[in-house]
Amino acid sequence: MQEMIDVYFFGKKYSVPADLTIMTAMEYAGYTLSRGCGCRHGFCGACATIYRVKGKNELKTCLACQTQVEAGMYVASIPFFPTDKRTYDIEQIKPTEQIMMELYPEIYSCIGCNACTKACTQDLDVMQYIAYAQRGDFEACAEESFDCVGCGCCSTRCPAGISHPMVGVLARRLTGKYIAPETAHLKKRVEEVREGAFDELIEQIMQKPITEMKELYNTREIEK
Repeated sequence: MQEMIDVYFFGKKYSVPADLTIMTAMEYAGYTLSRGCGCRHGFCGACATIYRVKGKNELKTCLACQTQVEAGMYVASIPFFPTDKRTYDIEQIKPTEQIMMELYPEIYSCIGCNACTKACTQDLDVMQYIAYAQRGDFEACAEESFDCVGCGCCSTRCPAGISHPMVGVLARRLTGKYIAPETAHLKKRVEEVREGAFDELIEQIMQKPITEMKELYNTREIEK
């Protein structure tokens, strides 16, 4: 017998198996998810969710595809959070401290509350990478924010109105274009991909069972 628990989706009570994720529990309850869902493995950030557990006041954030349901959980999804992405031409800007002041001046209004870090669904030190951005240390900001999936949960909790994911994206783009050393064979490999050199190999890999694909990925040769 499956253990069943009571949860609440958008205020309505449902009885669902206790071993499901929030996303699969919503589908079990009859919801058809056409928005607020994507990769279903925690990489795309589309299923940002807020919830409380009955009897507790703390409001939590998570990705619905990664988080297991709890008894008495009250859930509301955030299918899209409009983080403020500024317009710029990466060819026309440079990795100076002034560029953050021009594009994302609100980062200098950070009050150090750490609400962004507490809300992060990837357990990133969000406040720290914003501090790096403030100092113009784009390489450190890029490294600290590298695993961000852009779900926007950090921004929903920020009293200063900072669009943290977009700051991280800018730092990574500046680092990739101007700071990180160029990979010698990258242009050659891109041309090979465009010319179809790997099409047959990709087709062969796609026919393999998922377990074998995972093994190939885990044992791949990684460039130093």
